Amino acid sequence: MVARARNLVAEALDAFDAQRSGGAPQAFVACSGGADSLALAAAAGFLAQRKGYSVGALVVDHGLQTGSAEVAERAASQCADLGLSPVRVLKAHVSGNLNEADAREARYAAIEEFLSADAAYQNSPVLLAHTLNDQAEQVLLGLARGSGTRAIAGIPPIRGRYVRPFLPLSREDTEWICHHARLDFWVDPTNLETDALRNQVRLTLLPALADTLGAVYENLARTAELARDDADYLDQLADEVLRDAMMAPPSSSEVKLDVNRLTQLPRALTSRVVRQAAIMVGGKAPDFERTRAVLGLLRLGPSTGPVQLEGHVDVIRTTEVPRGLVFRSARPKTAH
Repeated sequence: MVARARNLVAEALDAFDAQRSGGAPQAFVACSGGADSLALAAAAGFLAQRKGYSVGALVVDHGLQTGSAEVAERAASQCADLGLSPVRVLKAHVSGNLNEADAREARYAAIEEFLSADAAYQNSPVLLAHTLNDQAEQVLLGLARGSGTRAIAGIPPIRGRYVRPFLPLSREDTEWICHHARLDFWVDPTNLETDALRNQVRLTLLPALADTLGAVYENLARTAELARDDADYLDQLADEVLRDAMMAPPSSSEVKLDVNRLTQLPRALTSRVVRQAAIMVGGKAPDFERTRAVLGLLRLGPSTGPVQLEGHVDVIRTTEVPRGLVFRSARPKTAH
């Protein structure tokens, strides 16, 4: 298990480096002090000491729980003992009553602020310790919410600078690695609170499914991988369609697409084109209902819009021929 963990980290770092020119940059492990991230730190520390990889650690302290500073310092100390360098404790800019998504965004913001402050770290990969359990939770939540292929694709192994080498390992694996390395890992008490939806999935639903169906964690992870392959290919096709359907050069405030071109396509592509066009003019990817409303404009009925999308985007269908589907920023202009 220890050797497998080390190999996974080495393969992930090598894959990241292969995507970029200029040699291997300084890498960092994002460490909370929990079993998953300490096991990742142990594997990365071995590679740093024995194989010449440059790996440090970033420990983010939210400061929202009693004793969080001590937990962060203990995690940083163990990372240094494991051979990671440099090791930094970062303070997240947070306020009280954070939900899970807010806390995650605060962590990423603290990491990005640190890395962007030093030119040497502009291209640094950050290793995150998401596991097979996290992947299964993500996929199951996506299925339960009626999400599309991209959401069911779960957590990607690499997204931007963020690399997740431990997706094939279970939480039991990471705890075993920590015990084997005699690491003192922290158990976040909020992960045991059963009123949070993800904790209910983690503590109750998934174990029940595993007892009934067997290898449910592995099966959900396989579903994610298959869905990711499909989603990646469809997104690539949608990007090509988007460029081909443009009736004028796009801008940050307006994208105009040929209705006739879009009506010839399957909904799997047009729905993705709608989402990409909305994002191009500063909006957010619309949900199922809003996407369906925009697609309804493609039918030459009485409605020409506007359909309002989140992020201050209006979508209309023009009446002149050739008809266009226009995505326009409706964001209020700021006074100068």
